Order: sequence, then C-alpha cells, then structure tokens
Amino acid sequence: MGDYVYPGILSSLALLVYYFTMLKSGMARRRFEIAAPSHDGPEEYVRHVRAHENTMEHLVMFLPGLWLFAVAVDPIWAAGIGAIWPVGRLMYALGYYKAPEKRSIGLIISMPPIYIFILGSLIGFVVKAT
Repeated sequence: MGDYVYPGILSSLALLVYYFTMLKSGMARRRFEIAAPSHDGPEEYVRHVRAHENTMEHLVMFLPGLWLFAVAVDPIWAAGIGAIWPVGRLMYALGYYKAPEKRSIGLIISMPPIYIFILGSLIGFVVKAT
C-alpha cells in the first residue's frame, strides 16, 4: 500500500465532509418540515440542500482526480495538494448556510485541486505513455 495510504486517508476525509453536508441537509429538512422528495422550501433550507448537492457534484471530480493523479504523478503530492479540498468544502458549506455570498471563498479554495488533478493526471499519463 505504501504512499497510497495518504490519498486513502484524504478520500475518507472528503467522504466525511460530504456526509456532514448530507446530515445538515437532512436536519434542515426536518427543521423546516419539508416532506420528501421535495426540495422546495424556505431559502435557508434550499441553501442547505444546495451545499450538499454541490459538494456531491465536486466530489465526483475530486475523488477520481485524486486517485488518477496519485497513480500518474505521485500519491504524496496528490494528498498534499488535495488536503485543501475538504477545508475549502467545509468553508463553502458553512458559508452557504449563512448566506449565498458567503460561499465564494470556500469555492475558490476547493477548486484548484480539482483542476490540478485533472490536468496533472492527463499530463502524467501522456508522459508515461511516451
């Protein structure tokens, strides 16, 4: 397993962040008495749901990107670069729960690892193929 333990730990942390947003969304559903499957409700409820959904949308790019980068480039670098993603996503969610305009800093922090992973893994695999 070696150095791949670090992307594994980071993957687990990323999933915990996702679970946190899911839990907060469910708690908001209960607090605002929104019957499933509706996602309509007061703005505060919708912000909780959007924070959860947006985290899932980003997780779909983050996790495969992390692992592709770990294989194509380096697992330690992957974990180091990716470590800011869970922090950014938590900042995003906590900000969004307060007001839509307070989510921007978390979004800005969490996006670069995704771009680096996707482009870096593509370059890494191309270099390995030649």
